[in-house]
Amino acid sequence: MTQVSELRGDLDAHRTRWDPGARSERGVRPADQSSRRRARAVVVLLVAAVLVLCVPAFGIWRVFFVADSTVVAGQPVQVEIPAGADTAAIAGVLTDAGVIGNAAMFRLRARIEGIDNELRSGIYDLETGMSHDDVVDRLLAGPPVEYTTVTIPEGFTVELIAERLERDASIPAAEFIELALGQASVFEDAHPYLAEVHEGSLEGYLFPKTYRIVEGATASDVIELMLGQFDTEFAAVDLTRAGEYSMHELVTIASMIEREARVGDERPLVSSVIHNRLDRGMRLEVDATIEYVIKKNRPRLLNSDLAVESPFNTYKYAGLPPGPIASPGLASLQAAAAPADTDYLYYVLTSADGSHTFTETYEEFLIAKEKSREVTP
Repeated sequence: MTQVSELRGDLDAHRTRWDPGARSERGVRPADQSSRRRARAVVVLLVAAVLVLCVPAFGIWRVFFVADSTVVAGQPVQVEIPAGADTAAIAGVLTDAGVIGNAAMFRLRARIEGIDNELRSGIYDLETGMSHDDVVDRLLAGPPVEYTTVTIPEGFTVELIAERLERDASIPAAEFIELALGQASVFEDAHPYLAEVHEGSLEGYLFPKTYRIVEGATASDVIELMLGQFDTEFAAVDLTRAGEYSMHELVTIASMIEREARVGDERPLVSSVIHNRLDRGMRLEVDATIEYVIKKNRPRLLNSDLAVESPFNTYKYAGLPPGPIASPGLASLQAAAAPADTDYLYYVLTSADGSHTFTETYEEFLIAKEKSREVTP
């Protein structure tokens, strides 16, 4: 019996060692317990890794991709980008105004696109909820430039130009006159011919035209604009018949033509009278030069006017006056350089439409002058 019992015990021990269904004292196999512990550890690590990665990623996503959902797109808004503002400040201004929805993304894209230092300051009329590309295009181009349109008629003097600019472009007349009637040397570097002008005056060189003047322009800016236009216009003048006259002399002659001729076709005729008198050493006796001195336009000059002391008084002094008396247009400049081929020495206004009668002799002039009284009492 003892042997049988021992044999049975051996068999039970062997079964325990090899039976897959055998259990530990707690009912779980030791190998399964270890595997599950390892699996739980892996899961914990994975969850921790996901949290470590996802939480910052969520934060980054919120920073760079979440826009302000309260902004209503398409609403007009005016923003001012301060001078010297960096991209961060610009992004803040745009975000505060609702133009863009995410300042961080705007800064990031600006950095990637290499436009950090190219966005321009100024006042912009934009809209809320604009696309990044549209906003950047506007800021790269700069704010729209505002212009004022000012027309300077032919024959205007510096004083009249100054009054017109003050009225239409808010440029102080006194500031303009101070520069234009005594400081031509300021502009000589770009326009060397101004070294020849009389007493630093730009009279005659401020070309008459309709100009678009940038808002905020100074008197100096406008003068430079007008001088530049003069350069362009004078370059178109045919000087083949100008003889030995200098530019300054031609502009002076042109200014008298501009003030005397009231009908366009008569400009070359008036020019011929001036040239013929200069050739003969006669006094020009141009009424417009007296009017320039006395600052008045009269139907008929008085004897006291003709006696006024001034180098511009062509009734008193022979030759050309020392400088132009107004701003001539292109037609008058061309007429000064190419006078009509005549023997006329006189002209007088004889028609209500501004036409003159031109004569070769003084006797013919006196007859025409009598006729002129019917037009200018």
